[in-house]
Amino acid sequence: MPRQKYQDALEELRDDVLYMSEVVAERLRMGLDALEQKDDALAEEVIEGDGEVNRMYLDLEQDCIDLVALQQPVASDLRFIAASFKIITDLERIGDLATNLAGYATEADRDVFPEVDIQQIGEETLSMLEMAMDAYAEEDPDRCREVATRDDEIDAMCEAASEMVVRDLIKADPFGESDLDEEAYMSDVSRLLLTIRDLERVGDHGVNIAARALYMVEDDDELLY
Repeated sequence: MPRQKYQDALEELRDDVLYMSEVVAERLRMGLDALEQKDDALAEEVIEGDGEVNRMYLDLEQDCIDLVALQQPVASDLRFIAASFKIITDLERIGDLATNLAGYATEADRDVFPEVDIQQIGEETLSMLEMAMDAYAEEDPDRCREVATRDDEIDAMCEAASEMVVRDLIKADPFGESDLDEEAYMSDVSRLLLTIRDLERVGDHGVNIAARALYMVEDDDELLY
């Protein structure tokens, strides 16, 4: 493959990874909206769209393999290809987590613990994902490190939300003399805790993306874990 064509292929890979990130971010947004609005149709759209994300992942995986196989890349190009491959893996997993959120939306019977602001946590994770992808697109090491700091804040939010739910369940009797269906109520509580956990995992994948971007730019494994 001529060198210029190879460089064009590298840039095309970057563009395709960024496009995949936009699709995944939109799926995550839709999953959060489905949760907030109890919108079964929107939730089903997210669930059915997971196949598209998976196909994008497989196509880009093959592109990465071909770029390595067709021409021996220099060290910086090899780091870029390897980082891109790892990033699409994290994006595919975020897509799976968005599908989880949509599934919770179709199963929830009622809002429990409305004081837990799932939408705020979701907005923070979306912002963090966008920042991580900007760091990759712009090769910005400072932004990579900022993502790691943001993740600490999201972890604290998720921990506080989970502790609030568990503490209130221990201290209060949500049933008393009410006619609440205990099994349905506890299922909703379980889904709320799973939602918090999945959003925290989105943040973790955002850190992974930033870590790979930092390694790509500076050959620095500071954020890898």
